[in-house]
Amino acid sequence: MSHGHKTRKIPLHGLIAEFEEPEEVIEAARKAYSEGYRDMDGYSPIPLHELSEAIGCTKSIVPRFVFVGGILGAIGAFTLEYGTAGYLYALNVGGRPYFSWPAFIPITFEGGILIAAFGAVISMFILNGLPRHHHPVFGVPGFERATTDRFFLCIEATDKKFDHETTRSFLEGLGAHRVSEAWDH
Repeated sequence: MSHGHKTRKIPLHGLIAEFEEPEEVIEAARKAYSEGYRDMDGYSPIPLHELSEAIGCTKSIVPRFVFVGGILGAIGAFTLEYGTAGYLYALNVGGRPYFSWPAFIPITFEGGILIAAFGAVISMFILNGLPRHHHPVFGVPGFERATTDRFFLCIEATDKKFDHETTRSFLEGLGAHRVSEAWDH
């Protein structure tokens, strides 16, 4: 008998495999990638550049945002200086021309650097989906060891090849210490 309460279905984020050695998680990631899995992530207590390459994270578009931000910042700073010193408040100081561009170089450079830095931070937040105060993997039993001595590989449920039972069997076949489910909350 229902009392008007609706049950909420919590979606599965993915399956996460726990490994004891860095070489194991790197090899597992390579095998998962070669099997066609693409939506996956690796977690490690130490930087493993091979793990990033193994899961297919080789290029980032953040440098493009930084470059565009730098160009726009430099153009904006130069335009501001030209507009004020050469047009709006044109003063003849010591016989210099109104448009004395060599004096504008430092501020143009600094404006480019400033907006490039903002581009880096803002694009990082947007592309990483931040701020996210809780990630589904934090609820996985034993995941707290990802900061000390364990290595994890998560294949997300959004992957085109993801099938709960097939993916679980695949991860178990890679020699995982444990395979757990990560649920979105």
